[in-house]
Amino acid sequence: MSGQNTKSLCYGASSPALSDRNRFPTLFRTHPSATVHNPTRIKLMKKFGWSRVAILQQAEEVFISTVEDLETRCMEAGIEIITRQSFLSDPTDAVRNLRRQDSRVVVGLFYVVAARRVLCEVYKQKLYGKSYVWFFIGWYEDNWFEINLTSEDIECTVEEMREAAEGHLTTEAIMWNQNKEERTISGMTIVEFKNRLDRKLEDNYDIKNKRYPEGYQEAPLAYDAVWSVALAFNKTMDRLHKYGKRLTEFNYNNKEIADEIYSAINSTQFLGISGFVAFSSQGDRIALTQIEQVINGSYKQLGFYDTQSDNLTWFDVEVWNGGKVPQDRTIIKRVLRTVSLPLFICMCIVSSAGIGVAIGLIIFNIWNSHRRVIQSSHPVCNTIMLVGIIVCLVSVFLLGLDGNFVSPEAYPTICQSRAWLLTTGFTLSYGAMFSKVWRVHRLTTKLKSDHKVRMTLEKPLNLQRKVEPWKLYSMVSGLLVLDVTLLLCWQIIDPLQRKLEQFPWEQPTNAADDFRLSPELEHCESHNNILWLAIVYGYKGLVLVFGLFLAYETRSVKIKQINDSRYVGMSIYNVVVLCLITAPVTTVIASQQDASYTFVSLAIIFCCLLSMALIFVPKVIEVVRHPRDKAESKYNPDAGVSKEEEERYQKLVTENEELQRLIAQKEEKIKILKERLAEKEAGAKGSTLLVPTTITQDVRDEHV
Repeated sequence: MSGQNTKSLCYGASSPALSDRNRFPTLFRTHPSATVHNPTRIKLMKKFGWSRVAILQQAEEVFISTVEDLETRCMEAGIEIITRQSFLSDPTDAVRNLRRQDSRVVVGLFYVVAARRVLCEVYKQKLYGKSYVWFFIGWYEDNWFEINLTSEDIECTVEEMREAAEGHLTTEAIMWNQNKEERTISGMTIVEFKNRLDRKLEDNYDIKNKRYPEGYQEAPLAYDAVWSVALAFNKTMDRLHKYGKRLTEFNYNNKEIADEIYSAINSTQFLGISGFVAFSSQGDRIALTQIEQVINGSYKQLGFYDTQSDNLTWFDVEVWNGGKVPQDRTIIKRVLRTVSLPLFICMCIVSSAGIGVAIGLIIFNIWNSHRRVIQSSHPVCNTIMLVGIIVCLVSVFLLGLDGNFVSPEAYPTICQSRAWLLTTGFTLSYGAMFSKVWRVHRLTTKLKSDHKVRMTLEKPLNLQRKVEPWKLYSMVSGLLVLDVTLLLCWQIIDPLQRKLEQFPWEQPTNAADDFRLSPELEHCESHNNILWLAIVYGYKGLVLVFGLFLAYETRSVKIKQINDSRYVGMSIYNVVVLCLITAPVTTVIASQQDASYTFVSLAIIFCCLLSMALIFVPKVIEVVRHPRDKAESKYNPDAGVSKEEEERYQKLVTENEELQRLIAQKEEKIKILKERLAEKEAGAKGSTLLVPTTITQDVRDEHV
């Protein structure tokens, strides 16, 4: 152009850059700008509820300008552009990046040659089908995805290209008047124009097989461009005639006539072969856009959109793979992993049975507290153990309570309750057994340290001093106070909260569902969870190991004051072994809710039931077989004797101690006499020897 007075009108330029009046102040075009597609795309996105899109573009100026306009419109419409990928000639990496970004709705802007490469890569990356929507440019040939595959070295077959192209959408400015029977300003209908054009081209092109020359689709635009110029000139001539001027007087320096031509073109409106022709203030063609979709391998018209009036004409003939509109993102459904309901019910039934047994044994323990077999085993201590067992079994119910039964807000309370019940229940049950073994060990150790007593530990130990119950209870109380102190500090300083463990996405069971499952698992954790667990495990571990040591040391001891000490020791073995196995295993399988719950619950139930069986079954059998408190049978070999025998035993013990005192006195006298005899070597041998003999005989008499 040689200056501002030059007016230009073109029919084949679509670059958005040409709409810039600062750069091209006098340019008009009958070809719509490439940005005319963007309002249509935005309209469709809103219609189908897509608020998240991706852009794939070829690195060409026309597409760069279009993308910039699309980004602006998306921002105004509240639509997120998740990624913008561009390429020069090879779209492989760009398409792969779309997959990494979870792109579901993609706007593609590229020439037809690049479009074939993109579509082939789309097929390879499986970015098509029911979960994806592609927007392509509508001015490609109708069979563009089937032709020139070999010549352009496309690595996909025609069938693969058809499969990938199925269902994609195109937006295209309307280049033909939609009313084929309507007369245009030229006096011809669309059919008449097309027939005349085809006759002109059939000598050089295979029109019958739809082999059109390049630019065939722009023919109506070129034809209407000529009409636009002619009408503008006519209008300019009429205006100039009023001022006594003529159009032939125009030159590039005549601004007055140039302005008249500009005004005439800008106001030109008529019905042409390409439809209604009018120009915007930027010189762009105002045109309708049509939306098409590939259905069963061919394009079907879905509707029209009038940008000026914001009117969408929709035919409701779209077809979606899968029968529903694709989503603009991978829908993530959070799924809470919970304990299997049948498993939970089963464990609850077993625990309930155990609680029933424990309650029955408490009643048995209290009802028969007058029996020697019960008295000698300290019934109150046994009751404490049974209460602890009931508390532990109740915790099995809480361990299975998760999102199936409680809300997230109530879950921290469940966490705290679990910690309190398990800790106190363990202390009551294990502490009662530990205190018994501790007292047995103390008694036997004290007995061994007395050098005046010579007894074998293979025989029952008969001690005059009774085992005072308060010493047993005080030990359990001390352990319980430590637990309460630790739990209060934990709950106040760093309470347990509900924490969710996230797992990798999973496919839904039904392959037709277009979403992913995000499994989550509830855990009870505090901020310094490892520290608190280390304190609890360390403290409990020391008690367990020490209890194991005491049980081992007293494994062969039998004393009547605690007649079930051996069974208590066996119970401690059982508890220690299961605890040492359960603690690390549950840490490893914590992410498997069913396995973890099963393992912990069975460990608790097994410990409780086995401890009750070891300690109480012999007592129950003994009471059933000897209902009148007769001497205990072989089922309770460690039991004490009857009341009469106990009184007789106490008398014998007293007499034995007195005799031991007398023997000690006589032995001291014998020692003194022996020393005197050694000094009297020269005395009368016969009489001297008779003296110790007589004394020794007296001592023997006293022994008898």
